[in-house]
Amino acid sequence: MPLNGAGAATAGGWRSLLGRLEGQARLLASVKLANVLLAMLWGFAVTFVFVRLLPLAEFKAFLLLVAFANFTISADFGFSGIIYARLRRFRLRDGDGLFQPAEIGMLFAFMTAIVLLGGLAIAICLASGFIPTERPALFMAFYILSALNIIALLAKRALAALDYNLLWEGMDFVRRVLSTGLLLAALAGLPILLSVCLQVGLTVAALFAGLATVHRTIGMSMGEWLLRRADTACIARGYVRDMGATMALTVSDVAAYNAPYLGIALATHDPRPLLVFDFLFKMSRALSSAIRALVESGLPRLTRAHHAGSQDGVHRVIDRLRMLALASALGLGALLLAAGPEISRLMFDGKAVLTRAELLFIAALLVGLAMICVSTYVQNGLGRFGRLLPPSLAFLAGSALSVPVALLLAPWSGASFSLCFVGAYGFVHVLLGLRHGNMLRGIARA
Repeated sequence: MPLNGAGAATAGGWRSLLGRLEGQARLLASVKLANVLLAMLWGFAVTFVFVRLLPLAEFKAFLLLVAFANFTISADFGFSGIIYARLRRFRLRDGDGLFQPAEIGMLFAFMTAIVLLGGLAIAICLASGFIPTERPALFMAFYILSALNIIALLAKRALAALDYNLLWEGMDFVRRVLSTGLLLAALAGLPILLSVCLQVGLTVAALFAGLATVHRTIGMSMGEWLLRRADTACIARGYVRDMGATMALTVSDVAAYNAPYLGIALATHDPRPLLVFDFLFKMSRALSSAIRALVESGLPRLTRAHHAGSQDGVHRVIDRLRMLALASALGLGALLLAAGPEISRLMFDGKAVLTRAELLFIAALLVGLAMICVSTYVQNGLGRFGRLLPPSLAFLAGSALSVPVALLLAPWSGASFSLCFVGAYGFVHVLLGLRHGNMLRGIARA
């Protein structure tokens, strides 16, 4: 039903207001950082609630489900980054003839297929008893809730490319607040299955609103949401190079971040080094999430300057992002040096208390990680996926070698295996941080 004059004026007023707010980088960064904090809070609430509502044996099975759901989300293979770069160029160049609206439909179908295939695998695991539970409906509902985030990533990146960052972040903020409330309500008597199903409903509503906005903004037809063989073949040919790069990057990064878990488990039966790495991993994930939010808030200006050929503009934005990232890393590092022992003692119930020397190496690691994150997110935003592969493979090699190097250094230096590992792993991050810093300077000079 078309809007009447008053309705159209109201809708236009809201779009105009959103457009003005979208240009406020500080506001956008604040909302994005708030969503990062809410995502972490929701993850903590999941553990807090489920460990209290499920028997211990079922909770262990639930953790297996969570790990599988996280793997499903990583199966995005960076394709949402490709759509951002292509759609952003299309947006800023008033249609460059290279982007087709059917690309959105193709990636939506691909990601939906991943969710469905993962759901089929979960159903088989539940039916066979591989994931033992007396609550298969709850487990399946939670998988759906988690796996829908892969489609949410597509909506987020497409809306960001179309200068609707704030619209998505606002909807996502409301969704996360309500979802966290629904989780905690389960402790007050709300059936946990109903809580999860309501969260699924909230996520679907946000996805529908987001993708409908994309549909209207780029003028898609309903048929372009449906896969047709001819369209798919044509689009896929244009994606081959970038798809190959992003898939290789995803596999390399997943392997690099998981290699120490496996290496430490094989190297020693002492649980402390594994707990130290888990602490390091959680801190690095917290920092990278915050830096991603900061970079995404600067991408609208950066991409606009890049596609307009304004290298001075590109240089200014990149310098600002580097300063913000370094400030974030130094702030987190200082916090860990001051309170890290107490934080680790609380986190691990006294089973692993990090030393000041270990925390100093972690602080250095975070500085290197800051440069890696800025470079990675900026290069992705500009569609320079192939340039990220060599340093990613170098990081994989360094990550895999950190455990053997620590095994060699520990007897020779007299230091603990944990300290030697954190030192070696931190050294890899610092070297890669310097490499990525040079890559960022190359963008500004290009």
